[in-house]
Amino acid sequence: MNSEQRREKIISILESSDTPISASCFANEFSVTRQIIVADIALLRASGHHIRAEHKGYILEKSDGCSLLKRLVVKHGKNEVTDELYAIVDHGGKVINVIVQHSVYGKIVAELNLASRYDVDRFVNHIRETDAKPLLLLTAGLHIHTIAVKDEDSFRCILEKLAELHILVEHD
Repeated sequence: MNSEQRREKIISILESSDTPISASCFANEFSVTRQIIVADIALLRASGHHIRAEHKGYILEKSDGCSLLKRLVVKHGKNEVTDELYAIVDHGGKVINVIVQHSVYGKIVAELNLASRYDVDRFVNHIRETDAKPLLLLTAGLHIHTIAVKDEDSFRCILEKLAELHILVEHD
């Protein structure tokens, strides 16, 4: 099996799994080193596969019934968190995660999985109750969301609303 075939098999295995799979497990499966698997995952991510690293291994980001995964770059203050998240969930989106690129620590990813106003309200209330600081404060408000949407129309509505709120920077 060559490296391209191995990467195709890795994607196939991740697509059929609901639990994280470790690099060591893949390494044993394909009789290669763990470092080769880590490099394979990096190449798969670079080619557009949304593979998330968790403490127990890798998992493919699934869209939970939505057909499209998109990335949004936004910028706003902590007072606009609720408006931003409502704009996404009100137009059929699910906020999978938030990503910031820290100058010292590099890429920081936090799973959110917010699909409704109820989810957003619980998240925002938890921030308030615990006096936690949103990740956006680490990067002067600039952050990325991976979102899942059913179709391009929903995505267009989300983009329009975020632009109307003056917080959309760019999207894919």
